[in-house]
Amino acid sequence: MTARDARPRPSATTATSTPSPTPASGRAQLIADAAIRLLAERGMRGLTHRAVDEAAGLPLGSTSNLARTREALLEAAVRRLAEREAAVLTPAHMPAAPAPTTGDETSAAASGPPEADTGPEADTGPEADTGPGAVAGPGVDTGPGVDTGPEAVADVLALALHRYLSRHRQLLLARYELALEATRRPALREIYDRAGRAFREPMIAMLAAAGSAAPERHALTMVAWCDGVLFSCTAGQFHTTTPTRAELRTSCAELLTGMLRGQDAGR
Repeated sequence: MTARDARPRPSATTATSTPSPTPASGRAQLIADAAIRLLAERGMRGLTHRAVDEAAGLPLGSTSNLARTREALLEAAVRRLAEREAAVLTPAHMPAAPAPTTGDETSAAASGPPEADTGPEADTGPEADTGPGAVAGPGVDTGPGVDTGPEAVADVLALALHRYLSRHRQLLLARYELALEATRRPALREIYDRAGRAFREPMIAMLAAAGSAAPERHALTMVAWCDGVLFSCTAGQFHTTTPTRAELRTSCAELLTGMLRGQDAGR
């Protein structure tokens, strides 16, 4: 037996005890979530590959291996933001009936799976709406027995907006940073616009079911109103204010009812 043969060989236990590296998909999500957090906390200037590595707790160079350019890093952030926004803002199910509530009470009227955003920035503080009635996924239930009137649409939109304002302000701040950057990057603009259709198209379907004769035109008004409320209460004149679900529902119902009655009067 030679000296080389006498050296101890690693056992099967030793060979398998080394921690496996983070799976590519899991690492990509971790990096994208860290990028979103940095955009919200530090703005576009604070988003660097090195900063993402540090924020994600990964070895230096990890982000560069996944997204070699700044453009690629921004695109990864937009795609991940769209995934997380889909669990917060995209209306999936019309409520069976718009049960009235006051303040921040959870409505049992909306149906669907629970809130799905599990990103690290999700706020689960005392204002969080953790009740039933998810606003997630691309479909809209407008089948028989489902209330599709203005009050029902107002109820589901109020739920979505209140969840965003009370739990996901960091997602909003990151979105505003990315929206401005997309105006200067055509490739990023295309990805950003594609993600936005996940909210706009269900809005058109809901308005058509509610009786709109011009659902695409009315959808522009409603999306603009939703965006305006979110911006005003996050970065605008009302940034210290979080409207209650009841307040949001009332305002939304007033706008919807006015649009639909106006079209009837014009016929």
